[in-house]
Amino acid sequence: MKTNALISSFLVIFLFSSCKGQTEKENTNTSHPFTNKLINESSPYLLQHAHNPVNWYPWGEKALQKAKSENKLVLISVGYAACHWCHVMEHESFEDIDVANYMNEHFVCIKVDREERPDVDQIYMTAAQLINGSGGWPLNALALPNGKPFFAGTYYPKENWLKLLAYFVNIKNKNPESLEEQAQKLTEGIKGTENIIFVDQKTIATIEDLNIVFKKWKPSIDFKKGGNNRSPKFPMPSNWEYLMQYYNLTKNEDALNAVTATLDNMALGGIYDQIGGGFSRYSTDVNWKAPHFEKMLYDNAQLVSLYSHAHQLTKNPLYKKTVIETLDFIETELTSPENAFYSSLDADSEGEEGKYYVWTYNEIKSVLGTETNIFADYYNISKSGNWEKGNNILFRKDDESKIASKYNISIEALQNKIQKSNFVLLNERSKRTKPRLDDKIITAWNSLMISGYVDAYRALGDEKYLNKALKNAEFISNKVITKDNELYRNYKNEKATIPAFLDDYAFTISGFIDLYQVTFDEKWLYKAKDLNDYVLTNFFDTTSGMFFYTNKKHSNLIARKMEISDNVIPSSNSQMAKNLYKLGLFFDNKDYDTKAKQMFTNVQNDVNNNIRFYSNWGSLEISLVQEPYEVAIMGNEFKKIRSELDQNYLPNVIFLGGKKEGTLSLLKDKLIKGETIIYVCQNKACKLPTNEVKIAIKQIKK
Repeated sequence: MKTNALISSFLVIFLFSSCKGQTEKENTNTSHPFTNKLINESSPYLLQHAHNPVNWYPWGEKALQKAKSENKLVLISVGYAACHWCHVMEHESFEDIDVANYMNEHFVCIKVDREERPDVDQIYMTAAQLINGSGGWPLNALALPNGKPFFAGTYYPKENWLKLLAYFVNIKNKNPESLEEQAQKLTEGIKGTENIIFVDQKTIATIEDLNIVFKKWKPSIDFKKGGNNRSPKFPMPSNWEYLMQYYNLTKNEDALNAVTATLDNMALGGIYDQIGGGFSRYSTDVNWKAPHFEKMLYDNAQLVSLYSHAHQLTKNPLYKKTVIETLDFIETELTSPENAFYSSLDADSEGEEGKYYVWTYNEIKSVLGTETNIFADYYNISKSGNWEKGNNILFRKDDESKIASKYNISIEALQNKIQKSNFVLLNERSKRTKPRLDDKIITAWNSLMISGYVDAYRALGDEKYLNKALKNAEFISNKVITKDNELYRNYKNEKATIPAFLDDYAFTISGFIDLYQVTFDEKWLYKAKDLNDYVLTNFFDTTSGMFFYTNKKHSNLIARKMEISDNVIPSSNSQMAKNLYKLGLFFDNKDYDTKAKQMFTNVQNDVNNNIRFYSNWGSLEISLVQEPYEVAIMGNEFKKIRSELDQNYLPNVIFLGGKKEGTLSLLKDKLIKGETIIYVCQNKACKLPTNEVKIAIKQIKK
């Protein structure tokens, strides 16, 4: 889509404006001279702006109707609680009375929490990407009263922000038709992105296809430091899940090396909180050293699954340690009294990014005393600092044997010393001002956490992880699922208010399927099926064979979009395709199977040409190349047998069974009284039944 002259001339001035500004200053004024319409919202991000002098409205018909009745343009500002530059722009512009007065005079101003309303974010982010070629947060869009945007950008310093607003106010006064023309063109462009065409051909996937895909990807992989060879580096868990599955099928050592290089360097890097556990959102450098410090639930949930699977595959103790510490962080910082999970921790505290996590040498010495030198060597701490303003980020570089040798102690003694020092520093850090907590509960991210806890339980065998998954699943069942199988997106203050989107359904279905495979409680499988059928009724597009992101009951935006490509979170369509495929196996449902394969066929070209952004789709392709094994464990000792099988990395297996045959056709006539039997089947054909795990493993890996 081409931008017209008025947008192009503006971009020449502003597109390359600086993205740096002052950091947020904490507002200690409790008198609140200003209060706007956000005061009644539950989102912590919206509430952060409730006392701005800008007369913010939440997204909704009321704000758009006001713009129509007053003939004003609409200003839509989108962000999230942990976003550093969102806070910067708030401080520079939205807390400034002169800026606020100008905004209030000429615009109806709407604030959006992108995590609550990803559908709104999706629309205006697409506009920004069409105009600028890229996007980010804060996202600021200008639109007509009908919501159709004519401009969208990201962060602007105060002076440029005022010039931008004045520019378009002037256009509105002198040539409003040009804004309408641009808005219509931009809306057509938004509707046209990620449009999927039904591909009318048989689904064919081969190992050769997979090999070609990896060959194309290899030059982009940083085999020394892990990740892709560029900065910033995002964890992208689905990329490495795909490569582990590819390795499992092909035994291509380069694929495994890419995974282990990534996981090793992330776990040892500054992106990982070395004393408190948990991962930051991304690294600003290629070495995983300097993170952008916000901690997101969705990242940590997926990384728990990734490291759990990698531990099953490699038995690397570093991966086990990383899983345990990350789940300790989740338990301590992001778990609610209702057994749900909060969304994020901010990057900033006391107006500085990362201040909570970094240390000067003297700060460490004042706490650790004689243990400082060995601690400094272990975590690359220097007197002058290894980061900004003389501060140090804790990260590891040298292996433990080298440091133990230097201090003439055993590796075990070194580990004990570091563990004790970590505890001392963690206790000292707890006295600092903590980053702000975004305590809203997002259904999709909670469901990712269900899968994370299930995967950790399967890899490490700790019963408390299964209990955590079950408690969260019960929370979702009781608080955000209606009797008609409709989901809500959010939960806070004992209320769920926003109808769910496709990702909420997709990851909840997946989490419930995962729960069934460790408990063999059919309740979870049938809940997954019920939600799946609701999605087919309310989200499915019969023309393309794909799913819309919004429920047809709650779709009132300027475009009804689809989420296709995978990113830091797998796309809702790729996850629904995998759900359909698995449920098709469990329930022997040909319609589910056909729909899953058609969805993959529709995007197969994209998968083959750009696997980094279609890696969750790629995982489905691997299942189509090598059909999954259906492993039924029947008898009283099913839990013990399943636990032994879980000591292996078996991504191409679905588990089912229990003490009773239940209702699944795959289990019919498989129960033998007084025995626990393992049936390894594939495409409904079963190998010789056995009661020995070793034999079953051979049958799977044969």
